[in-house]
Amino acid sequence: MTPPPPYVPGHALLAGRAAVVTAAAGAGIGGATARRLLEEGARVVLSDAHARRLKESEAELAAEFGADNVAALPCDVTDEDRVAALLDLAAERHGRLDIVVNNAGLGGTADLVDMTDAQWDRVLDVTLNGTFRCTRAALRRMKEAGHGGVVVNNASVVGWRAQRGQAHYAAAKAGVMALTRCAAVEAAEYGVRVNAVSPSLAMHPHLAKVTTPELLAELTEREAFGRYAEPWEVANVIVFLASDYSSYMTGEVVPVSSQRA
Repeated sequence: MTPPPPYVPGHALLAGRAAVVTAAAGAGIGGATARRLLEEGARVVLSDAHARRLKESEAELAAEFGADNVAALPCDVTDEDRVAALLDLAAERHGRLDIVVNNAGLGGTADLVDMTDAQWDRVLDVTLNGTFRCTRAALRRMKEAGHGGVVVNNASVVGWRAQRGQAHYAAAKAGVMALTRCAAVEAAEYGVRVNAVSPSLAMHPHLAKVTTPELLAELTEREAFGRYAEPWEVANVIVFLASDYSSYMTGEVVPVSSQRA
């Protein structure tokens, strides 16, 4: 197993920009992304459906990076009005909206023959429809503002490959990939880039609670480095896509994993 590399310090890649990150409370990819954006000089609006965890994350980041640079608003991405309020908060607090990271998603495990309509609908509504709502709201605001912008969606390698019990999640993440490509074609004319990351296994406490040790071990063994990704390693790729270093990239789905099949 190859150990994780040292944590990479910030280089002010996003100085002066304002970002929104969904599902950003806690120790997963969203929380790591919010921290990395702040370390790169952005001002950030956090959101999450879990109000208590969100408040705790806001307080922690505000203490470290300054209250003027951090705001938070609970948001259920299945509610269009809440999505609108979230993106409007970035303009209200930070004067602009430059980056939207759509990290909100919902999984679950059920064989297709046992899967209910409710299970299917819930995963699709949060993971795919939620990304659609947030992307649509972001593009409307960025188009009107006229200064470009970036949307980064969180997909998954499961959108490319099969995994038992994941038909709803795989369908949703494949949809996120297709949505990303189509949105990028439309948004290019007003200077907005839309890309996605496609992680495999990024370990955090919540994942460990909802996944069996056997499955985690199997997924880990498939990776070239023989380990899971740290959430900040995925966040680093999101920062790259949000920065000017990726200025000619749009409509791309970037794997953060050695596997696609």
